[in-house]
Amino acid sequence: MDRAKRLDKIPPYLFGEIARLKAGAIAEGKDLVDLGIGDPDQPTPQAVIDRLCEAVNDPETHRYDESESGWPVFLDAVSRWYKKRFDVDIDAKSEAMLLIGSKDGLAHLCWAMIDPGDVSLVPDPGYTVYKVNTMMAGGEAVTMPLLEKNGFVPDLTAISTDAAKKAKLMFLNYPNNPTGAIASLDFYKDAVRFAKEYDIAICSDLAYSEVTYDGYDAPSMLQVEGAKDVVIEMHSLSKTFNMTGWRIGYAVGNKDVVGHLNKLKSNLDSRQFPAIDLAAAYALETVSNQSTLDLYTRRRDILVDGLNEIGWKVKKPVASLYVWAKVPEGFTSAEFSKLLLTDAGVLVIPGNGYGEYGEGYVRMSLTVSGDKDGDRMAEAVRRIRDNIKIDWK
Repeated sequence: MDRAKRLDKIPPYLFGEIARLKAGAIAEGKDLVDLGIGDPDQPTPQAVIDRLCEAVNDPETHRYDESESGWPVFLDAVSRWYKKRFDVDIDAKSEAMLLIGSKDGLAHLCWAMIDPGDVSLVPDPGYTVYKVNTMMAGGEAVTMPLLEKNGFVPDLTAISTDAAKKAKLMFLNYPNNPTGAIASLDFYKDAVRFAKEYDIAICSDLAYSEVTYDGYDAPSMLQVEGAKDVVIEMHSLSKTFNMTGWRIGYAVGNKDVVGHLNKLKSNLDSRQFPAIDLAAAYALETVSNQSTLDLYTRRRDILVDGLNEIGWKVKKPVASLYVWAKVPEGFTSAEFSKLLLTDAGVLVIPGNGYGEYGEGYVRMSLTVSGDKDGDRMAEAVRRIRDNIKIDWK
C-alpha cells in the first residue's frame, strides 16, 4: 500500500540509528559506556511516585480529562512555578496548556502554524523535531547556524530579509541541545525585537532550564518585557525530575499561539492520564532533584577534566546534560564516533546528526546507565586514554 508522501521527507531518526549501533555492539558481547541519548538514568524522586500512587487510587482520575486545556490543578501549579522561578505571571486559563511531553508540543506547533510555503527558522545544530515537522507540514526550514565563535547563539543579523518575511516560526533552545550553550536575556531581547519586526512567533524550548551547575540560573524568554506578544515557551518535567517516561509537559505564553496549538491537539489526543498530572503538579510545587544535579556535576567534572588531561580540549558546560566537543583533526564526526565505539567501547553521538553545522563535533551525555558515583564516566575516560592513540589537536 502507498504511504503518504510526507513520510519521504523524514530522515532516519537519529537515536534510532544510534540504538541499532548500540544493539549490534551489545550483541557482540561488548561492554559499552553509553554516553548517547540524554535520558536521565536516576529514578523519579520517590515523593513524586508516592503522589502518583495516591492519585491513581482516586476514581476521578480514571476518566477522560475534559478540561479546556489541561487538568486545572496542574496548570495552576505551572502558573505558580513560573511566578516563583522567573517572576513571570501566567494566566493558567488562557496562557497555559498541558502537553504530553514537550516533544508533543514542539512537533504539533509546526502543524498549527505552518502552511505550505511558510518558513520556520531553526537552529543548526539543533533538535531534529523542529526541522522535520516543519517539512512534514509543507513548510521550509531555514537554518540559523550555531557557531562556536558566537557562543552557539544565532546571529539574527545574518538571517536574510526574504527568509524573515516568510517566517512564521523561530525555534530557540537554551540551555541548548546538543551544544550545552546558554543564552542571555540581552539576546532574548534582541530576538523579541526581531520577531516583532517581522511578525514571527518564537517557540522557546526551555526543557533544560533546571539542569544547571556552578550556581548558574537559566532565564526564561518570557522575562523580557513584551515577550508574550510573540513567544510561546515549552517546558517538560522530563529532565527536571527524571520523568522522561511519564510524558508530561506544558506550553505557556502568547495566548493566541497557545490557543492555536490547543485547537489542533484537541482533535488529536485526549490529554494525559490525570493521575500523572496531579503527581507532576506536586513535583513542581514541592520536590527538589538536587541529588541528581550533584551527580551530573560530578560526572561532568570527571569527564571534562579527564579528557582535558588526555589532551582533548573540551569546554565545561554550566547547563544541559551534554558535553559538546570538537573531534580531532582528520576525522569526521561519524568517523570519530565509530572509532570511539569500536576501539574504546564508548558510545557518543556524531554532531552531524543534528545538522550541517554539527559536523566536526560529538555530543556526550551526562546520563550514564549503571553509573553509581561517576565510576562509569571515569571508565569512559580511561578507555579513551588507553585505546585511542591519536594526536589530540
